[in-house]
Amino acid sequence: MRIAVMGTGPVGRVLAARLSELGHQVVVGTRDVQATTARVGPDAWGNPAFPAWLADHPKVGLGSYAEAARHGELIVNATNGAGSIEALTLAGAAQLAGKVLVDVANPLDFSAGMPPTLFVKDTDSLGEQIQRAFPEARVVKTLNTLNGELQADPGRLAGGDHTVFVSGDDPEAKRVVTGLLRSLGHTDVIDLGDITTARGPEMYLPLWLRLWTALGTAELNIKVVR
Repeated sequence: MRIAVMGTGPVGRVLAARLSELGHQVVVGTRDVQATTARVGPDAWGNPAFPAWLADHPKVGLGSYAEAARHGELIVNATNGAGSIEALTLAGAAQLAGKVLVDVANPLDFSAGMPPTLFVKDTDSLGEQIQRAFPEARVVKTLNTLNGELQADPGRLAGGDHTVFVSGDDPEAKRVVTGLLRSLGHTDVIDLGDITTARGPEMYLPLWLRLWTALGTAELNIKVVR
């Protein structure tokens, strides 16, 4: 499958790498290709500069948001949640129309420092905002409840026996995304319902952040026992 991964941060990188390993044709989208390829030194998380990462993943392409969206049959939004609408606008509504848009971002607000709050809460969600902004896209919210490493490889933790969720209005889009999740190793996928149900997984983030602090690791997830 031709997949566009929007975002060059840690989540975008690890998902792009894993999807490429699985045989997909992956292009990472960025705002400014020239600025991205000119980066030197580690990023804010201590990761190598993006050009170094890209050199280590020669099968992964790089393009503008619009170029990546043109390439992708399926789009993964791995941008910073506060900039997701703008990034997808640069990708172009026409480029997103009819395509499955997998939203793994979170509506985190860092304006008051750490821990961040949510800039949208129980009466709306980032997933819904994206669907409203791009009504012809087939938005599916998923994977936002765990860090990028576990998104790409759930087997890193407890053999992968933990839970992820999907929310979206299009049943076929959710079927496609569920298949992709299973190919990544996710064995317990719960369909919560339409896109309004994305509010629940997004509101879990404050608890996830507190668990990260309490446990001293971001490699954690939940299991729904039933």
